[in-house]
Amino acid sequence: MSGHSKWATIKHKKAATDAKRGRSWTKALKEVTIASRHGGDPSGNPRLRKAVDGCRALNVPAENITRAIKRGTGELEGVSYEELVYEGVGPAGVLVLIDVVTDNRNRTAAELRKIFEKAGGTMSGGSALWGFDRKGQVRLERSAATEEQLFEIALGAGGEDIADEGEEWVITSSAEDVEGVREALEAAKIQVKSSGLAMIPKNVMTLGPDDAPVVLRLVDTLDDHDDVQSVWSAFDLSDEALASLEE
Repeated sequence: MSGHSKWATIKHKKAATDAKRGRSWTKALKEVTIASRHGGDPSGNPRLRKAVDGCRALNVPAENITRAIKRGTGELEGVSYEELVYEGVGPAGVLVLIDVVTDNRNRTAAELRKIFEKAGGTMSGGSALWGFDRKGQVRLERSAATEEQLFEIALGAGGEDIADEGEEWVITSSAEDVEGVREALEAAKIQVKSSGLAMIPKNVMTLGPDDAPVVLRLVDTLDDHDDVQSVWSAFDLSDEALASLEE
C-alpha cells in the first residue's frame, strides 16, 4: 500500500474548489465533445460516461451536454478540437506533462511556452514523458470502504496498488483494467468518486520551502489555462514546505 502524499491532498482539495468555478464548464464540455468521437452513447463509451458525470457534478445544463455530444459525433457543426500532450521541465528540474484540448495548436503552444519561461522552466518535446507511466486510477471517499474490502475487491479485479491520500482511497491499476476495477466496486455497492487515466511519475522530487511556491505557481498557472485539461507533475512537498504554505 502506498504512503500518504502531501501534495496529492492539496491538489485534490484545490480541484474540488476549482470545480465550483464557471470556467470549469468549458473544460468539462470540451472533454464531452472529444469523448463523443468514439460514440455518443455513454453506456457504451466509458470515457464519455465519465465526462458526462463530470459535467453533471458541475451542474452543467443537460442541453449543453447534449450539444457537446452532437458536436463530437458530427451531428452539429462546431469548433474542431485536437488532443495534444506537451512536455516541460519546471523550476528545480520538476517534470511536467500537460494534457491539452485546443482548436489552435500554435497559439496554445506559444502561450504555454511563455508560462514555462516566465517560471524559469522550459517546454520541449521529449523532456518529461519518459518520467511517467500511464495508469488507471479510481478514487473513493475513505468512508466508502475499508482497506480490507478494497484489497479483496479492487485487487481481485486488476488493481495494482491502494493509496491512502487522507480523505480518499486511490486505487491504481493498468490503463486497461481501470473500468474493471470501477465496475467491481460498484457491483459490491461501493460508491466510486471518480475513475480515469492518470500519468503517474516514476520518481518523485521532494521540494523544500524555497522551491515549492515557484513550482506550485507554475502548475496553477498552467491549470488555469482554458485549453489545459490536466497537469501532471513529478514532485511532493517536504514537511517544511507544507508548513510554510500553511502559514
